[in-house]
Amino acid sequence: MSQPHIAVRTVSVKLDSDTRTRIENLAEARHRSAHWVMREAISQYIDREEKREAFRQDAIQAWGEYRETGLHATATEVDTWLASWGTENELSAPVCHE
Repeated sequence: MSQPHIAVRTVSVKLDSDTRTRIENLAEARHRSAHWVMREAISQYIDREEKREAFRQDAIQAWGEYRETGLHATATEVDTWLASWGTENELSAPVCHE
């Protein structure tokens, strides 16, 4: 089965000589091209930052919901619940309250 056509476009990035040398050294050690190392680094960075941004957006939404409703569980309630995980007396998640 053939892969769908993906448009590829060249993008230039200016790197200082130390960074370029580090990339080349790593590429040589991994038996990869410098191009592969840079693509992999960019891909991993984007994946990580997208997850970080999703987490940030979730936190903003949760803060907004708290401000609207006042519903919450205290840190002590959550800590007690988490500490019970994997024990014979595992607790249910704490109920939110005002």
